[in-house]
Amino acid sequence: MAKRSRPKPLRADLHIHTTASDSRWTPRQVVEGCLAEGIGLLAVTDHDTMDAVLETEALAMEAGIAFLRGVEVSTIVQGLVLHILGYGIDPHDPLLVGVLRDNDRKLRATDDGDIRALIGLGYDIDYDDYLSYTYDRTRGGFKSLNYCIDLGICSDAYDYFGRIRAQLKHTWPDFAHPHEAVRAIRGAGGVPILAHPGASLKDVGGVTEEALASVLDLGIAGIECYSQYHDAPTTTLCVDFCWQHDLLVTGGSDYHGGFVGRQLGVPVIDTAMLRLGELEARIRRAP
Repeated sequence: MAKRSRPKPLRADLHIHTTASDSRWTPRQVVEGCLAEGIGLLAVTDHDTMDAVLETEALAMEAGIAFLRGVEVSTIVQGLVLHILGYGIDPHDPLLVGVLRDNDRKLRATDDGDIRALIGLGYDIDYDDYLSYTYDRTRGGFKSLNYCIDLGICSDAYDYFGRIRAQLKHTWPDFAHPHEAVRAIRGAGGVPILAHPGASLKDVGGVTEEALASVLDLGIAGIECYSQYHDAPTTTLCVDFCWQHDLLVTGGSDYHGGFVGRQLGVPVIDTAMLRLGELEARIRRAP
């Protein structure tokens, strides 16, 4: 009997954003960009919304690119914000949709509060004007940021976060607890993965075996080991940890269409470098 050949590894990027959250790129631009870069497997993982998942999937299928449905859920535990990627999810699942909508509502309320705080600091802002403000989503970012840019209060996102928000007593919303997010992701048929620990854990001692071990009780099934937030030693530590603890290994660029300084398809990875496990069965491929 002839041996079955293994499928050729695909270049992959499993962490890409669209205009449905805070990227400059539409779903069509994402697919066209992946085609140009030779990416054969992509996942759209917008912040707390799945609105672009099915549109991007359809475009990817037309282009012959394998697709993994995804979302990036904001969570918070003891003041620490952790982003949990849900892969292979049902975008219509009511429990997961409810968690995402609640997160989005809380984040919008926090941004509104930041604008009121700026008014309290003496900035010349009309709150009613802000409430009625809309912006072109291909600019990237979010409402309060773009409003401040248009008023000339700040020049860009870096100026906003580095100078404007630094003046505020900004606190993150009461996002879903990680256990709630994991339960919702699993309930939607998905797999929960800890996103970019190099970013999430940088203010609590960085990525260490102890820090990674502390998140195992959250119910995650894997770690985004390959990330632009990780240097080579951090990547190696994460990959080794996953193999030692029987966790999945994923990776992606966290690309926002050029809104922030990251590159599509970087770090350069392929499916042979990953450990996708149960995610393999959730990958959708063009007929």
